[in-house]
Amino acid sequence: MRIGLIRHGRTDWNALGKIQGQTNISLNEEGRRQAEALAERLYREKDEQKWDAIVSSDLSRAAQTAEIIANRLEIPLLPAEARLRERNFGIVEGTTEEERLSRWGKDWRQADVGQETDGQLRTRALSFINELAERYPQQNILVVTHGSLLAQLLKGMCESLENKPIVNMAFSIMRQGDDGWEPLLHNCTLHLEE
Repeated sequence: MRIGLIRHGRTDWNALGKIQGQTNISLNEEGRRQAEALAERLYREKDEQKWDAIVSSDLSRAAQTAEIIANRLEIPLLPAEARLRERNFGIVEGTTEEERLSRWGKDWRQADVGQETDGQLRTRALSFINELAERYPQQNILVVTHGSLLAQLLKGMCESLENKPIVNMAFSIMRQGDDGWEPLLHNCTLHLEE
C-alpha cells in the first residue's frame, strides 16, 4: 500500500500568517490554483503511480483540495474524516505571529493556551492511517490534511524523516512494508514551480 499525504492549498489566513487550527477556512484563489497544479501533476504521473481514492479532513480547505484532485483524476472521494483535522490550537487560533508574541511571548508554543499536544495529535492521526491501511491494504490512497497534523503523522510513520516545515500543497508518499512505513517522496512542491 502507498499513501500520498498532501497539505491543503493556501487560504487567506495562511497569507496573513494566522493560525487556523480547527477554524473552518476555505481555500482562496491561489489555493485552488495550487490544488489544480498538484492534480495535473498526479494526472500526468498516473501511468507510473496509480491512485485509487482520496480522503480528506472534514475542514473545508482540505475537502476543497481533495475534491479538485478527485475530479481531475476521476477517483472516488471517500467520506471526510474528523481525525484528519488540524491540531486544535485553542485560543491561539486566528492570531498572527506578532499577536502571539505580544500576548504570550516567544515561548507561546509552551504556554497553556488549550492546544492539543504533539502526542495527542500523532495518536489521532496514526489511528486513522492504521485503520485506512487495514481497510484498503491493496490500494493506494491520497490523504489531504493539514500542516501541523502532517508533521506529527510523518514523524509517527517514520522517525528518520527530516523535520522541515510542510508548506501548502506539499506532497509526500509513504509505502507500507514489512518493517513499517518507508518514505518514497517527502515534502515535494515541484508542481508549484511549473
